[in-house]
Amino acid sequence: MSQPATGSQVLRIPALTRVEGETALRLRIDDGTVTEARLSIYEPPRFFEAFLRGRAHTEPPDLTSRICGICPVAYQLSACRAVEDACGAVVDGQLAALRRLLYCGEWIESQTLHIHLLHAPDFLGHDDVIGMSRSHLAHVERGLRLKQTGNAIVELLGGRAIHPVNVRLGGFHRTPTRTELRPLAERLRIALDDAWDTVRWVARFDFPDAECDADLFALAETDTYAIESGVPTVLPYEKTLPPRSFPLRDFPDHITEEQVPHSTALHARLDGRRHLTGSLARYAVSGHLLSPLALEAAREAGLGAPRPRAGTEGPGRGGVCRNPYRSILVRAVEVLYAVEEAMRIIAEYERPAHPYVEVPARAGVGHGATEAPRGLLYHRYAFDDAGRVTDACIVPPTAQNQGAIEEDLRRMVQAGLDRGEGSEAELTRLCERAVRNHDPCISCSAHFLELDIERT
Repeated sequence: MSQPATGSQVLRIPALTRVEGETALRLRIDDGTVTEARLSIYEPPRFFEAFLRGRAHTEPPDLTSRICGICPVAYQLSACRAVEDACGAVVDGQLAALRRLLYCGEWIESQTLHIHLLHAPDFLGHDDVIGMSRSHLAHVERGLRLKQTGNAIVELLGGRAIHPVNVRLGGFHRTPTRTELRPLAERLRIALDDAWDTVRWVARFDFPDAECDADLFALAETDTYAIESGVPTVLPYEKTLPPRSFPLRDFPDHITEEQVPHSTALHARLDGRRHLTGSLARYAVSGHLLSPLALEAAREAGLGAPRPRAGTEGPGRGGVCRNPYRSILVRAVEVLYAVEEAMRIIAEYERPAHPYVEVPARAGVGHGATEAPRGLLYHRYAFDDAGRVTDACIVPPTAQNQGAIEEDLRRMVQAGLDRGEGSEAELTRLCERAVRNHDPCISCSAHFLELDIERT
């Protein structure tokens, strides 16, 4: 902490780990009031949307998977859906089931990574998972087992655990046999117990009171918890406003991006309003479609009954969790659901006659969206008559969540100041926790480099 001649105070954090990517945070405090909170992502832009132009229609899935080493499946399958939409191809039956199984593997490994290695140390008073393992080794080992199970699913279906190579337009280069899936089923039975234990463990954490005052935004399906497809659905912050949905093709009309001076990442708004996507939004929009087992886990964890199906709302009938600290609870429930869902898909699996459906090139525009572990991920591609990409747009969850994260930071730091928590250590801890609540995926590596707090 330094005190320049101007009277301002600057707090610098050399490194903040346990978030994915490189960013800086600037807080301005005037007379005890937090007037500005800026999450400044300064990683050099990688220009994926630009270098996709001119590429063949078969290339976006493999290229965009390199955007992230933690959630490559989300990028692959969102790209597949967008290209297939433009080309008029439909992937259904067992091929669609295998895609959902692959996505379950990514949910298991990614959500488990966040819960056990990144987020839990905040609740247990440790600086990192290494320190946490000295007193909570069994929990860390359980988390690693779960992550290994998710990785095993991705590796079997995708060809390797990171940046899968077996996914292609229309399906897969090769589909597994029932015999090849059998070892996964055995691992998942053990993982189900581990997932239950994780929910019960996380439920014992101490959750500070907080509320995210943003619209919640997630995909929704009519008969299942949305993962690899769905209709964009908005649950407004104001309880008097009803939920609303819109066709995926209208996504650009509702989500607008703008460049802000303090970040290399675009900021997105939903119909001009701040919004949040991710686990809290998914649970609010589609929690009633979780399996009975996952719903039992949610109730046992203290999340209560989710908001009921549209048209059946009534006094005392379900609720919406808007506390970002409790997002770790929802993630734990989603891991349990993904394990159970993977078991169901494997039990019902019959190897398809062909590993993919043909996706012939044609001129057009296609839209695709899936639920990455951190939230709704949208792709749009335009193609010419030769099937070459003429335009590409990718809107990741973190770009959508930055406004909500900055507002959470402002509110939580203000609450800390009001409680008299104004020291360097206290403010740093508040900021770190506020950011990690949302698990922003800035890139596949993890560190803040600088936090500036200016006081006048």
